[in-house]
Amino acid sequence: MAGARDLMSDEISRSSVGTGTAIAHHGELIQGVFKDDGGRLHRGLVTLPIAGLRSEASFARSDDDAIVVHPDHKIKASAAARLTLDFLNVTGGGVLTLQSSIPVGHGYGSSTADVVASIRAVAATLKIQLRPSSIGRLAVAAERASDAIAFDDHAVLFAQREGVVIENFGGALPPLLLLGFKAKDGIPVDTLQLPPARYDSAEIQEFGVLRALVARAVRHQDPDLLGRAASASAVISQRHLPKQGFHEVAEIARRAGACGVQVAHSGSLFGLIFDLFASNLKRRAALVAQQIRRAGFKDVDVHLVNAEGWTW
Repeated sequence: MAGARDLMSDEISRSSVGTGTAIAHHGELIQGVFKDDGGRLHRGLVTLPIAGLRSEASFARSDDDAIVVHPDHKIKASAAARLTLDFLNVTGGGVLTLQSSIPVGHGYGSSTADVVASIRAVAATLKIQLRPSSIGRLAVAAERASDAIAFDDHAVLFAQREGVVIENFGGALPPLLLLGFKAKDGIPVDTLQLPPARYDSAEIQEFGVLRALVARAVRHQDPDLLGRAASASAVISQRHLPKQGFHEVAEIARRAGACGVQVAHSGSLFGLIFDLFASNLKRRAALVAQQIRRAGFKDVDVHLVNAEGWTW
């Protein structure tokens, strides 16, 4: 990767400080194993971005080779900064400072947001804007498994352990209201310590169908199709990485007329997907949130997805 020049700008000019940001996500809409155009299987996912939570990074270059990071436990972000300098053929190091509003360990993509923000900040010191595909590859190199938040609100099927796009869906997800919350135990999860799920041939075939549903949902901006795909993927995930209270959540979603149930496949998050244009949505969402709290789930919150101009 060192020496590669996959840049939007050919001109490198030195700047003392660069900044970068990256949004969080609420786990995945679908996650599984998918075929590429050549028929080869890849582990992949479609990320559900939430712009209300984010990581912010600043990077001050120095002639010293060291990368100093604040807070000092953000070692993945530090690795990403070094990889980015190497990728851009830049000597020296610098001071990387991170601030984040993203909760750690529940499936919000806190470490990937730190990594992506850091990559963008390092590139910004050189007045370079890296392509999302380059950022994705660097993020995987820094943390072994990543997600697609480098693509912001653009929907892609992303191979999280390879850093490549399996399918570009050609647009953003439809506008959604997401009622998000944590499982009753609410225990943080170390994603990299979880063994990858071993899907059978029937499940892999089903993932192909779910991928097609997501593609159609993006093309037609159809939240109901997206919810169907997310619910089916969540059911498969429940066989491999079960979440406490899943069936109770599925029943609440059914009664509430939600488009579907979404989960962080390797985290503790649940989400109920609603069409942002549905009638009486604010009242319905408030009533469902009360039910979820009474049932003992944690940290219930409302997120608007691709809802520019909307307030809640």
